[in-house]
Amino acid sequence: MIKPHGSDQLNPLFVADDAARAALQTEAESLPQVVVNSAAAANAVMLGAGYFNPLTGYMNLADALSVAENLTTANGVFFPVPVLNRVDNVEGIEVGARIALRDPNVEGNPVIAVQTVAAIEELTDADQEKIIAKVFRTDDADHPGVSTFRGLGKYIVSGDIEVLNYSYFETEFAETFRTATQIRNEIAERGWETVVAFQTRNPMHRAHEELCKMAKEAVNADGILIHMLLGKLKPGDIPADVRDEAIRELVQHHFPENTVMITGYGFDMLYAGPREAVLHALFRQNCGCTHLIVGRDHAGVGDYYGAFEAQEIFHEEVPAGSLDIEIFEADHTAFSKKLGRVVMMRDVPDHGKEDFVLLSGTKVRAMLAAGEDLPEEFSRPEVAKILMRHYQTA
Repeated sequence: MIKPHGSDQLNPLFVADDAARAALQTEAESLPQVVVNSAAAANAVMLGAGYFNPLTGYMNLADALSVAENLTTANGVFFPVPVLNRVDNVEGIEVGARIALRDPNVEGNPVIAVQTVAAIEELTDADQEKIIAKVFRTDDADHPGVSTFRGLGKYIVSGDIEVLNYSYFETEFAETFRTATQIRNEIAERGWETVVAFQTRNPMHRAHEELCKMAKEAVNADGILIHMLLGKLKPGDIPADVRDEAIRELVQHHFPENTVMITGYGFDMLYAGPREAVLHALFRQNCGCTHLIVGRDHAGVGDYYGAFEAQEIFHEEVPAGSLDIEIFEADHTAFSKKLGRVVMMRDVPDHGKEDFVLLSGTKVRAMLAAGEDLPEEFSRPEVAKILMRHYQTA
């Protein structure tokens, strides 16, 4: 199986031993308490679950600036985005001390991790804007990722962490949430060698379904990992539980049995376009996948990124040999009226826009809210039914 990024074995930061975890929980009660923001909590989940291998905790300012500028930490570990614990108040936090990190997303703010503080540094406005410019490629306050990043806290608290739980993901999405370790284990149990991953924060329509099948055939994969983001999204995005139900219905009826793993991961969406596409590749490698589908405007939002910038970054900015996972570069896919099937647009140069079944997101939402059926060429009826129920009760 493909090796994790940066090490021979995956090194998740979740404390798996029951006795050790109980002892850590007891210790946490006597430590300084910090309720972290949602981004830092999601980072703890991803560190605990092995997705951010080989990191051992939150980055310091030098790492964050180096990652933004060069896609490597200060000591040369390839990583595409800063992984930070940012707070507004550092009173009671000391370098060298241990602190209990409390979860903002669960009632009662239980301890999610214990951190050993390596440094406490102020993030200046100038440094923050340097990071934003590189990671998000825009400083527009209307960009949801930029807006969130600017509000995360004035101080960077860096250092190694030990993770106690996976926040709300393990309970609210018990059927779907999986750690990178669990996914690697299941891939091994299935005997899959070549695995193509599909990243989604949306329900899957016909084009997504066929794209997965095309990619599987093109790379001669043993199976497909449909891997959905389960964390926080911008207003208007489909909630994770609705998306989960719709994807399961699609796979049950329209994919061959035992060819798909439906899983999810506990992370908040960054909407960072190309940089987030690289991050997606990194943690799919940590899951054991050999290929990641990167399509049009992968991880994008609005008109901030060019249609294929998320593919171009792998050729233009990611140093050769940084990742072992391969990218399956996909074009926009849509149903061809001429051919009676879903195709990639680049494969049919004789087609015009009128030859495809194309619906904007706005049009789809309006149709579903009005109780109108989506064309079967665009969405499977089973999926459309679930989405219609969501929009009519939202």
